[in-house]
Amino acid sequence: MRNALILCTANSARSVLGEALLRHLGKGRFATFSAGSTPRGTVNPDALTCLERHGLSSEGFRSKSWEEFAGADAPKMDLIITVCDNAAGEACPVWPGHPMVVHWGIPDPASVEGDADARGAAFDRAYERLERRINDMLALGDDVFEAEDGKSRLASIGAISD
Repeated sequence: MRNALILCTANSARSVLGEALLRHLGKGRFATFSAGSTPRGTVNPDALTCLERHGLSSEGFRSKSWEEFAGADAPKMDLIITVCDNAAGEACPVWPGHPMVVHWGIPDPASVEGDADARGAAFDRAYERLERRINDMLALGDDVFEAEDGKSRLASIGAISD
């Protein structure tokens, strides 16, 4: 089992979707976590509704700081994926074990204003992009983590046009 941390600034939307999706699609291959550089303190209700709409559990998610995963007693991460441009550009903590860190930018669905349908559509687009990228990652197999070009192969997934 590998440990994966999905990072965003607020840890309220994209990173939560990514955590849930990788847990579901990874089918026991990954212990998944999410965090933010400046956590909002609550998970966006539209993110939880999106998970439920797609048949995934919305239970147990909370908005938390990435500092929880930087300490000596934190789980050792194998992979860290940043999903928003702000988190990608910030100075990250030094992660125990020096995991692979890649960026898969996803437009922020929480920034979409409007009625529930407009917001839901934005969250569904983010969900679908993350789902495609996670499936692409899983298709690479576990060997990608030991491959000399593994990091570049994982990073290239985030550059694929959606």
